[in-house]
Amino acid sequence: MKRAAQKVGAGTEAPGTSQTSKKQKTSLYGSGFGESDLCTSMDWGSLPHHVILRVFQFLTLVDRARASSVCRRWNEVFHIPDLWRRFEFELSQPATSYLKSTHPDLIQQIIKRHADHLQYVSFKVDSSTESAEAACDILSQLVNCSIKTLGLISTAKPSFMNVSKAHFASALTVVFVNSKSLSSIKIDDTPLDDPSLKVLVANNSDTLKLLKMSSCPHVSPAGILCVADQCHGLKELALNYYILSDELLLALSSEKHVDLEHLRIDVVSENPGQVQFHTIKKQSWDALVKHSPKVNIVMYFFLYEDEFDAFFREETPVTHLYFGRAVSKAMLGRIGMNCPRLIELVVCANGLQPLDDELIQIAERCKNLTAMGLGECEVTCRGFIEFVKMCGGRLTQLSIMEEVLIPDSDYSLDRLHLEVSKHLGRMWFPDMMPTW
Repeated sequence: MKRAAQKVGAGTEAPGTSQTSKKQKTSLYGSGFGESDLCTSMDWGSLPHHVILRVFQFLTLVDRARASSVCRRWNEVFHIPDLWRRFEFELSQPATSYLKSTHPDLIQQIIKRHADHLQYVSFKVDSSTESAEAACDILSQLVNCSIKTLGLISTAKPSFMNVSKAHFASALTVVFVNSKSLSSIKIDDTPLDDPSLKVLVANNSDTLKLLKMSSCPHVSPAGILCVADQCHGLKELALNYYILSDELLLALSSEKHVDLEHLRIDVVSENPGQVQFHTIKKQSWDALVKHSPKVNIVMYFFLYEDEFDAFFREETPVTHLYFGRAVSKAMLGRIGMNCPRLIELVVCANGLQPLDDELIQIAERCKNLTAMGLGECEVTCRGFIEFVKMCGGRLTQLSIMEEVLIPDSDYSLDRLHLEVSKHLGRMWFPDMMPTW
């Protein structure tokens, strides 16, 4: 009888055990715990500040603003300086832009309460002059700022270029004068001028490390030299080719200037056939590399085929080359002959002439090449495999459109990827679309 009683006791509920207590027991594991139970059992306002702050960091700006109205404690966290170190102002005209603008009330609240907390700031604007002018108006109010990184980003032209030079310079000067600790500035496609650069240097010479100002037609070589003369921590510089000269490179190579780590040069033709590009002498390039032996020289080309005559006729220490428009076989042949420091090459288009010989020459002479991308070009499978075989495992990035490869009597596309994978030492397939 005792055994029977024990068996019954083990499989039935003990007397006095209520359904409520059973529900509480199972709810510890979440099996009977609904959302309404969770909301009523937790006091969200009593969460520690650091927990709420962590939650806010995962929220979008709009959701963060909504969450700040939950209670006083959450509103206090909403205004903690750590949340306002990094901010992107989005400014657009609703009728013509896909951007969702930052609400004007929020902008005024940021200027009033958090201007001195902002450190990493960018302005993203559409193509309208109104949006660019609104960005300048905000910059003009940042009199208590301590910004370290500033970016002015136009999603489409002309934007900032349509703002009057005086208005733009005045707004930018407010930030240059008051920040005192700017280290990274990206102000491409803007009416930046030499006097503005002098103000930048006068107030931030000890901290500036990166300056990107491609397509700034009001900046002269003298403005660049003003920066290089006094910003001894400068490591990265981006500018347009039209401002580059032998004199500038030689000046950047003098002992009093810093060792650049990255020099980016944009070579852009707005009017086909109307721009005759000048040539930079080999001695000037050599002087720069001797002064800064580890410098990466990055060149972006957006030219038409008949505008390449001035480039790579002598040895050029370029390390990264990107061709956004068609480039001729002859030009690629000159790259193979005269770019021994080349690390990365991307060709978006060439034409219908196979590039086997040019690629093989590049593989032979460019011993540092580790990345290659080919778009609308043609290469035979045999020639491509020969190129890969010569480069071997040093090709860490190889992005080739499937349409580029022409099957031949030796290799089909099916066999190609196996042969290429063998020489790379990893599995490789041609791309269906560009990945660079």
